[in-house]
Amino acid sequence: MIDIHFHLLPGLDDGPDTLELALEMVDVAVEGGTTHIVATPHASPRYAFDPELVAQRLEEMRSRVGDRVKIFRGCDFHLSFENLQDIQQHPERYTIDGKGYLLVEFADFAIPPTMDQTFHELQLAGITPIITHPERNRILRRDTDWLDTWVSHGSVMQVTAGALLGRFGPNAQQIAEQWLATDRIHILASDAHNVTSRPPSLAEAYARVVELRGEEVARALCIENPLAAIEGRPLPWAPERSGPAENEPERRRKRFWIF
Repeated sequence: MIDIHFHLLPGLDDGPDTLELALEMVDVAVEGGTTHIVATPHASPRYAFDPELVAQRLEEMRSRVGDRVKIFRGCDFHLSFENLQDIQQHPERYTIDGKGYLLVEFADFAIPPTMDQTFHELQLAGITPIITHPERNRILRRDTDWLDTWVSHGSVMQVTAGALLGRFGPNAQQIAEQWLATDRIHILASDAHNVTSRPPSLAEAYARVVELRGEEVARALCIENPLAAIEGRPLPWAPERSGPAENEPERRRKRFWIF
């Protein structure tokens, strides 16, 4: 399996503090069947993103793991003004393997009113936003109009593997299962931070998708689509909406921005 959201590089954010802990995460991922990892340190006001330091830590990890697993560079991109200015000049610093896909992280307390325009500008620059863990965002759980609009305009939705297993609470699990049932999800990823509360294994989530939707969908979400994102090519499997999720309103007439 291929994991495109993985906080692997030590000492850069709220992932592992040491190289030893990072290597332990690799051990767990490999034992669970992961063959490719995208290392995605935060790029946010809380965690400064230093491209040179990221490159240094990435090479350290690659030299230690050898050919056990392939490791690629990416980031967990916060939509701050400074980041958006810099990515226009240096997209390769932030995108997965310096190609066309970008993991985009929303704050839990607000959806910026300029978000449609921001995504449009990223796409004009050749960048495809991957919306990370929307099932854990209370605003996006409550009103999926934003997600449906962004996806219809070319963005990609990535759900956390652990959410399907109940590790982020019943609300996140319920909406993740609803989105899986109604074909909204493009990619599953671990968003691993450690080997305990935020583990790096996709195997259980893969099995759960097989149980709920079958092997074809599981392979698409955990192998085929994430590989395409690493390689910078169109996703081979695009979900087709099969109607609103259970207990979800058909559409809301108005949007209410939350600040």
